[in-house]
Amino acid sequence: MKKIAIPLKDSVLCGHFGHSDVFNVFTTEDHKIINEEKLVPPPHEPGIIPQWLHQQGVTDVIAGGIGQRAIQILLDNKINVYVGVAAKDSRELVNELLNNTLQAGVNLCDH
Repeated sequence: MKKIAIPLKDSVLCGHFGHSDVFNVFTTEDHKIINEEKLVPPPHEPGIIPQWLHQQGVTDVIAGGIGQRAIQILLDNKINVYVGVAAKDSRELVNELLNNTLQAGVNLCDH
């Protein structure tokens, strides 16, 4: 089972992880989405959102841009991080991850 979180701003993939207003969180099993929920993150402070995602049981994060400290905290908590992902429908991104076709690239965040 995977629990995949995608930061959203105005209902699309947020270009900056820490500035998202909601996370779309998908629970998957056997390469299929079995649940989808929207979770409001705590206020943005360094290190808070990665710890919060860990507390939510998230296993994977798909992001456009994310700071290096946040990446390290996620990795330290055994959460896979995919960065530099182009803005698409979040369900489509999850299906691409499950099918090993997700196109990650250059981190869009420089801090």
